[in-house]
Amino acid sequence: MSELAITVIGPDRPGIVADVAELLAGLGANLTDSTMTRLRGHFAMTLVCSGPGVAEVEAALAPLSADGQLVSTVREVRPDGPQTPAGEPYVVSVHGADRLGIVAAVTRVLAEAGGNVTDLTTRLAGPLYVLVAEVELPAGSAAEVSARLTEVATALEVGVTLRPAGSDLL
Repeated sequence: MSELAITVIGPDRPGIVADVAELLAGLGANLTDSTMTRLRGHFAMTLVCSGPGVAEVEAALAPLSADGQLVSTVREVRPDGPQTPAGEPYVVSVHGADRLGIVAAVTRVLAEAGGNVTDLTTRLAGPLYVLVAEVELPAGSAAEVSARLTEVATALEVGVTLRPAGSDLL
C-alpha cells in the first residue's frame, strides 16, 4: 500500500472536491489528511491518501486535467510514524494594512526561535491584511517570541498576538 501526496490547482468551479474524492474512492484510496481552499478564484487542494500507486492515481486524475484548467501532481511519501509534538502549540495572528514582507518577517521570527509553522492562512480584504498561523514553539520560548513578534509588528505597523492554542477536538 502506498502513501501519496496529491495536489490539485486551477480556476475554481463547483464539483472539484467531489470529482477528486470520487476518483480516489473508486481506486480504493483512503484520504487521511487534506486541506482545500479558494484563493482569489483559484482552487487549491493538497491531500495525503493511502492505497494505490502513483501511476494509477495519475491516470485516474488525467481526465480532470484534459482541458488544461486543472493541474494535478502525485508523489509517493513515507508514512509518518507516531508523532509527538515538537513543541508547545500556539496561534499567531497578525492584522493591519497590507505591506510587503509580513509573512517573511513573522515566519523568520518563528524559525529563528526554533518554531515550526504547522498551518498558515492569509487573507487580503480590501486594505486589511490578516495572517493566522498555528505554530509549535520550543518549551518556554513564548515570552521571547512574543516580544520579538511585537518588535517586528511595530516596524511593519501591524498588530500581532501570540496565544496558546487549544487542543483539537476530534
